[in-house]
Amino acid sequence: MPDLSWLFHLASLFPLEGMDMRFMQQALVALCLLAPMTAALGVQVIHYRMAFFSDAVGHSAFAGVAIGLVLGVHPHISMPVFGLAVGLCIMFLQRFSALPPDTVIGVVFSAVVASGLAVVSRDNTLARDLQQFLYGDILTLTETDICWLLALFAAFVLFQALAFNRLLYAGTSRVIAKAHRVPAALCEYLFAALLALVVMFSVWSVGVLLVTALLIVPGAAARSLARSAGGMFWWAIAVGLLSAVTGLALSVQPWMHTAAGATIILVACGCFLLSVIAASLRSEIR
Repeated sequence: MPDLSWLFHLASLFPLEGMDMRFMQQALVALCLLAPMTAALGVQVIHYRMAFFSDAVGHSAFAGVAIGLVLGVHPHISMPVFGLAVGLCIMFLQRFSALPPDTVIGVVFSAVVASGLAVVSRDNTLARDLQQFLYGDILTLTETDICWLLALFAAFVLFQALAFNRLLYAGTSRVIAKAHRVPAALCEYLFAALLALVVMFSVWSVGVLLVTALLIVPGAAARSLARSAGGMFWWAIAVGLLSAVTGLALSVQPWMHTAAGATIILVACGCFLLSVIAASLRSEIR
């Protein structure tokens, strides 16, 4: 495992109470890696109209963890593997089924949730182990998790550099994508795989109930502020980072003392409201 002490040292310089503790440093580093990924992918989720997709993959965490516990596989392995399989399955069915995308996602969503509940119902002790995935806790991420996040972040940067414009073409029109010789199928499968893995990491931080908000809210705020697709991408990242760092800072305050994931989403929703107000004022000025 690579030495990440320098990264945690940088995090310790952040002017926030409790940053002398390693778990706080790890939480800050994880959020600074995760927030840009969820925000940027959220822009593409909105463009593809796939908000329900992230919800389905997020809820597959229950089935992935439950199956892993039954088979004796660590949840940090079984959950992303199962989530990746679910994401690719949804994309495959969307491409080769005549059904509307939301119908396909709804069927898969129902199947994964039912599978998780069926496995849990066989062993009541599993319910306690699944509790943390319902609400999430960014403070429990380990140094090994940070290493995996760094690898995922590197894959995310490479993918966006190569496929951002291609995904815009594919999401707008298959005809336009074909005219520009865009390998739409490959791009969409890679996008689904990357999104599924990011959603799984997001479940660890904010929980299943809030994972869709982590993707959608920064992108929605960016849509009110930006004037181009590229601008929306960068605005979403800015809102995501601001919400993540501010939410973590507020959650550890003695007068606040709330769950980090929920606080992050509340800050993001506040940013969204401000973006709507700013967009409305801008239109009135014009």
